[in-house]
Amino acid sequence: MSGLVDTLVIVVVAMLVIARQFRATPTDGERRWWLLPAILAVVALREPGILDDRYPTASALLLGAELLVGLATGAGWAWTTRIWVEPDGTVWSRSSGASVAVWLVGIGLRVGLFALGAAVGVHQDSSALLLGLAGTLLVRAGILAWRGRLPHPAVDAGRAYGDSTSAPAGKERV
Repeated sequence: MSGLVDTLVIVVVAMLVIARQFRATPTDGERRWWLLPAILAVVALREPGILDDRYPTASALLLGAELLVGLATGAGWAWTTRIWVEPDGTVWSRSSGASVAVWLVGIGLRVGLFALGAAVGVHQDSSALLLGLAGTLLVRAGILAWRGRLPHPAVDAGRAYGDSTSAPAGKERV
């Protein structure tokens, strides 16, 4: 795919995923939460040019930093997502305002990495960004699937994990 198509795919996937996460949705730990990140990773890795031939070491370091930022963003996003259990036992999740801050920091770090690469003359392909997005989504989905399977007392059905008996039902404190 061309760089423009890659960029459009990244923007559309990110917008859809982010918009969907700010609505309350059931969290099903059994579904294939890894499928979309796997598809994005395959698309990113099948493209040539993920590393700059002129500066392979610097390019690999930037790619590694992009992946670390992606993984950290995914973990931060997952831990700032509210999870609660309805009386019927269904586990629900919704991103919080802190999730927005995590995304903004992640985007800022990615822009900084791109600027650093441009400053040293390393060509950066959009495949690296796509691979970082795959890592973000994989870590977030994995942590949420794990958090959704955590044991919770039946007495607390309808309350978020960590709520005391006097706290209002429905949201997890972050």
